[in-house]
Amino acid sequence: MKNDIESILSLLNIKPSKRYSQHFLVDEKIAGRIIDYAKLSKNDAVLEIGPGLGVLTKKMVKKANVIGIEKDKKLCEYLEKIPGLTLINADALKTDFPKFDKIVSNLPYHLSSPLTFKILEHDFELGVLMYQKEFAERMIALSGRDYSRLSVNIYYRAECKILETVPKTSFYPMPKVDSAVVLLKPRKPLFKVEDEKIFFKTVNLLFSQRRKKIKNSLFNNWKKFVDEKDKMKKIVENIKNKNKRPEELTPEELGEISDIIAKHIIR
Repeated sequence: MKNDIESILSLLNIKPSKRYSQHFLVDEKIAGRIIDYAKLSKNDAVLEIGPGLGVLTKKMVKKANVIGIEKDKKLCEYLEKIPGLTLINADALKTDFPKFDKIVSNLPYHLSSPLTFKILEHDFELGVLMYQKEFAERMIALSGRDYSRLSVNIYYRAECKILETVPKTSFYPMPKVDSAVVLLKPRKPLFKVEDEKIFFKTVNLLFSQRRKKIKNSLFNNWKKFVDEKDKMKKIVENIKNKNKRPEELTPEELGEISDIIAKHIIR
């Protein structure tokens, strides 16, 4: 499979770009398992971001209706020859996604975070997505070093679990780190917040200064929420966990902090 990929890239006069995280999956068995995880059917509209040389695509078009979004024009010229594929030549971050039921992709790793957040803005059944292993571990973490704004955002919006680890030898060119296949299933939040925009804004701010205590992060950034510093003082007085750091709090506790902020802003 690796030799086939090298031959195709040579014919297309393409040199894989490190800048754009162009690492092509060359393990057919792993590609097959990824598609099995997605449980595709003929009625499914499946979105694939960054199909590359179509290792997953060629298998999926036999089972479902596949829409691929590929930025590289030379790769699009190759992908256009795959029967049954609807192809969009565009930057996935800058174009509107078509309606889809499932998403199956080996995502460009340098865009993992913004693409994941964009995907979660849509209504879909499930996603089977490939990430760098370290990023995948951050997605599912609810404590410890890997616990982050990403973890909280994912936990609030979806069920997320690692299905398997993929060794770096499964790609060409070989990346420096292993990858992981992740199952992402949107669901209703397990807890309610007063205002989702304020919740995500609060989480992002606090984890951007994760070693600082809650009260210090909010005081130092009061202008992001209120027009007077005294208003932030009143907000902080009502936060029971103000002397803790964000990494010490559960998503639910972070939600309680955002609720206090929201109630003072909205009323």
